[in-house]
Amino acid sequence: MDTQIGDVNLDWIPRSGFQLRKAGVQFDAVRIDGDGGLRTAEALERLTGGDPGPIVVEANGQRAVYFLVAPGSTSHRVWPVGVTPFNSASNSVSYVPVPGLTGHTWPLLWRSVPSGPDRFVHTLLLRSVVTLLGQWPFV
Repeated sequence: MDTQIGDVNLDWIPRSGFQLRKAGVQFDAVRIDGDGGLRTAEALERLTGGDPGPIVVEANGQRAVYFLVAPGSTSHRVWPVGVTPFNSASNSVSYVPVPGLTGHTWPLLWRSVPSGPDRFVHTLLLRSVVTLLGQWPFV
């Protein structure tokens, strides 16, 4: 399953639909549900000139927003209430839904597509934005 973005091969992205990927292998993830996740994504987009790194949004249910960060970057950090880290820390297995780049991927879609194999949302910037927005949990 070779998925290309420009000249970048990202084998962990499915051709169509969506699949679960084990966190801690290609990436860790941070999930924020609802409006809090969307506000965080908007702030990151403004701060990074429109290239915050890969962000996946869910159109139903909790309306989760998944921020894909470098593997191993979430497990030893304290996250505010309302923020869920996904990683492979000891005694923990987490899976993150990843949509394809094209085709029917509902209820998931890319808010910001990956732009390179090692291009992720910057974990410290994400944590800073989450902390500065400061109204946890978002309701």
